[in-house]
Amino acid sequence: MTSGRTINRTIELLLTAFGVWPGISCVLLYRVFWVITLAINQFFHYRYFVTHFNVNNLFDLMDCLSSFLAHVKLTFKVIIFSLKQREFIGILTTMTEDWSYCGDNGVVLHETARKAKLSSRICNGLIILHTIAAFAYVVGILLADVDVTDRTAELPFMMKMEYPFVIDTLRKYRLVLATQFVYVMVCSLGAGLFNAVFLTLTLHIGGQINILLYWLSEAGPIEIARITKIIQKHQKIISFSEKIENLYSYIALLHFASNTIMICSLAFLIVTAIGSPDATEQIIRSLLFYAVTNLEAFIFCFAGEYLSNKSTAIGNAAYNSDWYDMKSTDSRTLLFIIVRSQRKLRFTVGKMMDLSLECFTNIMKASGSYLSVLLAMK
Repeated sequence: MTSGRTINRTIELLLTAFGVWPGISCVLLYRVFWVITLAINQFFHYRYFVTHFNVNNLFDLMDCLSSFLAHVKLTFKVIIFSLKQREFIGILTTMTEDWSYCGDNGVVLHETARKAKLSSRICNGLIILHTIAAFAYVVGILLADVDVTDRTAELPFMMKMEYPFVIDTLRKYRLVLATQFVYVMVCSLGAGLFNAVFLTLTLHIGGQINILLYWLSEAGPIEIARITKIIQKHQKIISFSEKIENLYSYIALLHFASNTIMICSLAFLIVTAIGSPDATEQIIRSLLFYAVTNLEAFIFCFAGEYLSNKSTAIGNAAYNSDWYDMKSTDSRTLLFIIVRSQRKLRFTVGKMMDLSLECFTNIMKASGSYLSVLLAMK
């Protein structure tokens, strides 16, 4: 028994909480709340960075920069999904149509349901991983023994922020920590959420391409009715991939730039923490955050590589089909699929370069280069 949906309930609930799921009531209130909340917290990050800007304070600056960029990415994703709601609705509509087309067709239903089940498991895994990473990021501060009355020492916070008020009592300090804890956990879920949606959409389109490949590889002569069905399916896949590209292209551009800096910053925190008195706390705080950031970059690059390889397989399957048993007029129609498949489906970084595993390699190389510079400055 299948659920008839690709995006699972957990993702739908989180998208609703962030105000980007279509059809929810008070949508404007949701979006205004998140934009204002994220903007205020980013301003406090900025104030800390400006007031503590010093080469001797490089460790804390890198910590502030990494959390600041993580929240910038989330803000940008919420804004993009809000502005491009029509594209997102079109994507969800296409996915619903794909499910309605399944009917009792065994292969189509099995492939669509298989990808949906895989997507659901991966999404749940990403949400759990981001939750664990966020908790590891803040647990050291939660367990720390702090003397609020000691004005000579800087109060430890989960995120490096400069507040416009004085925290001089334990009650104020605990209130700020509670606020930061909730904020870090929710923002971490948001980061995992939009990555999970992207991976879900990519796997869904991969399942639809597998269905198309099955139709092309079916034994026996290809009749004109079957060719028509194949061409319509191919065109629908192309349209679906373009909608995803329009929704995520500039998000991928921000990821490409920010993840390079974040991977470098977090690696710097881990390397410089080794040998320090609180090395264990600092490494636990940064290690999972570092792993999640690398995974995020890999997900985007893997999705681009996956789609590119799948689209190439369409042309190969069309060429390997029984086109030689067709009428000459019908075989010419099949040529259009082969020719169109030469132009690969792709996800891009801001319409400038393709997402691929080579792109992920470039991110890691650039991060390593920047890390060498930071370690030299230390």
